[in-house]
Amino acid sequence: MEPTVAAVLGVVAGLGVALLAIAAIWLSDRGQDEDDPGTSRRIPDGVADVLAVLRSSGIVLDSDGTVVNNSPPAVAYGLVRRGQLVPEELRDLARRTREDGVIREVELDLPRGPVGRGMVNVRARIAPLGAHHVLVLVEDHTQAKRVEATRRDFVANVSHELKTPVGGISLLAEAVLDAKDDPEAVSRFAARMKIESERLVKLVQEIVDLSRLQANENVGEPELVDIEAVIREAVDHQNVASTAKDIDVRDRVEGDVHVYGDRNLLVTAVGNLVGNAIAYSGEGTRVGVGARRTEDVIEISVTDQGPGIAAEEQERIFERFYRVDSARSRSTGGTGLGLSIVKHICANHGGDVSVWSEEGHGSTFTIRLPAAPDRVEHTEDITAQGDPNR
Repeated sequence: MEPTVAAVLGVVAGLGVALLAIAAIWLSDRGQDEDDPGTSRRIPDGVADVLAVLRSSGIVLDSDGTVVNNSPPAVAYGLVRRGQLVPEELRDLARRTREDGVIREVELDLPRGPVGRGMVNVRARIAPLGAHHVLVLVEDHTQAKRVEATRRDFVANVSHELKTPVGGISLLAEAVLDAKDDPEAVSRFAARMKIESERLVKLVQEIVDLSRLQANENVGEPELVDIEAVIREAVDHQNVASTAKDIDVRDRVEGDVHVYGDRNLLVTAVGNLVGNAIAYSGEGTRVGVGARRTEDVIEISVTDQGPGIAAEEQERIFERFYRVDSARSRSTGGTGLGLSIVKHICANHGGDVSVWSEEGHGSTFTIRLPAAPDRVEHTEDITAQGDPNR
């Protein structure tokens, strides 16, 4: 036999032996899988360690659809109970992926729990994991969706609110042109244009202020603020409005009330509450503004003798652009942003704002802020630390 032919036959024979060996190993592994039922439940090495530290919900299902491992959030969000994947939609997607090996991504609204109507918005990715398992990854996008919805609502509300004064100014400008030969009418329309333009300027400024407050969750470089001085300045800013309606604004401050924060923002917050109290109170009534310290909290209260707020409205009055009485708010120049600004200023100072009200008996708005530590004790502590003889 020639050497070339012998070499070729040797190569063919070697390939045949190798193929037979591979086939034998494959048949052996398959036989072991069939002989050992637990093989199909074993997950690849390292997957369990990843699931243990995963912040999102990770779930591994075996060939029967049973949960063999999961991350802690999967249980916390109610996706896994008693070793089973709870949402039917995810079970169906996992079954289909197990059958055809196709990776699937989907956005779903799922019940937050077994009772109630609460829903969560999630994005799920279902993929094969080895030969016997399916991996389900679920990310909670509820907050992101809520933020996006809030942004859309805000833009829509701003657009609507801006249309009113802009449209009014446009119509009044046309009226001025038509009445150019009537000085009295021109003067009347011009005065109205001034009111609408001032309202527009106020609305734009409050939108800008609110946007800044929402963008900055913390007050930069806080300073020690005297709340008594804040109240006096806020009341003074509303002096023209209170005088016009013959409303007696009285203030009372108990003790030493100081906080750390932004003085101008706090004046704005208190001023908004005092301005609302004046706007919604009848002529000849009284508005009270007070402050006191209770343990480590400073409370600033503004009380009016207005018509009060219905209980079902009280939860919504701090929402942007929400008005209890839209017609009356427009007549008083309200933008629907004042209380929302107060809410965000309080939050940025580590505090909150609440309301007590009863229809026919007026309202009381209360701002609560962390009190500044006692300044005398603080100074003594610093002195003691810096003096080597003490």
